[in-house]
Amino acid sequence: MFKAAIEDLTSAELRVLLPRRPLVLLPLGSQEDQGAHAPMGDFRLAAALAGRIARAATESGTLTLAAPALPFGAADHFGAVPGGLALAPATFRAVLADLIADLRRNGLDRIVILNGHGGNAPLVHEVTLAIRRAGGPVVPSFYLWKVASRLMQARIGPASGRFGHGAEPLASIALCLRPDACRPDLARKPAAGASLLGCPVIGFGTIGFEGVDIDAPAEYPEIAPASATADATGADAALGEAVVADLVALAARFCAHVAALA
Repeated sequence: MFKAAIEDLTSAELRVLLPRRPLVLLPLGSQEDQGAHAPMGDFRLAAALAGRIARAATESGTLTLAAPALPFGAADHFGAVPGGLALAPATFRAVLADLIADLRRNGLDRIVILNGHGGNAPLVHEVTLAIRRAGGPVVPSFYLWKVASRLMQARIGPASGRFGHGAEPLASIALCLRPDACRPDLARKPAAGASLLGCPVIGFGTIGFEGVDIDAPAEYPEIAPASATADATGADAALGEAVVADLVALAARFCAHVAALA
C-alpha cells in the first residue's frame, strides 16, 4: 500500500524513494476562527487535501509525497479570538525557509507549497523569491482556498453572500472532509461589523469613510461580530465533495506539470 504522507514512512522506506526524486507537497494552514460552525484548525483540511493530491498524482504517474502540515499561519487579524494561534511574520518566514532548506538538503528539491491561509501568501512569496534569487529552484505556491473558490463558483455561480471568511468555500469543504468536527446548527448569517474611530469596519483591516476604504488595524471580532464574513447556512457536504474532487484533480495535474520541468 502506497504511503502518501512522509510522517507515515519509515526512514528506510523514504531512502528507497529518494533516487526517484519524488515531488513533495508542503501544506500550510492556520489555527483561527473559521466561523461558529467550523473547526478552527483549517490546517487539518490542508493536510487532508495534501494526502489526496499526493495519491492522485502518484496514481497518474508522478511520484508525490505530502509533508506534515505547518499548523500555524502568519499572524494577521485573529489574535483577539480565543483559540487562535499564529506566528509573527518574521518567525513564519524563518520556519518556512527552514522547512524548505531541510527538504532540499536531502535531495527533495521538487516542492509545491499548498497554502491554506491568506495571511501567509505575501510571506511565502518573500521566502520563495529569496530561494530563487540565491540560485535555488522555483517553489510555486498553490493557494488552496483561492483555487477552491474559483472551482466552486464554476459549479454554483458567484452566489452573492456565500463566499467569504468563515463561509464558502471552506464551509462545504469542511463538511466533506471533517463532518465530525462541524456544527452546521451554529451557522449564522453575517452581522454588520463594529466601528473603529467612529467609522464602520467594512473588511479585513479596513474602515469606511465618505465612500472610500481606509486601512486600519481592525481585529476579527470587529470584522465579523457573528463569527463569519459571509453566509455559511447553505453549506453542503455534497458540494464540498465535488469541489474537493475538482481541486485534487487540478492540483495533481499541476504536480505532473511541475515535475516534468524540474
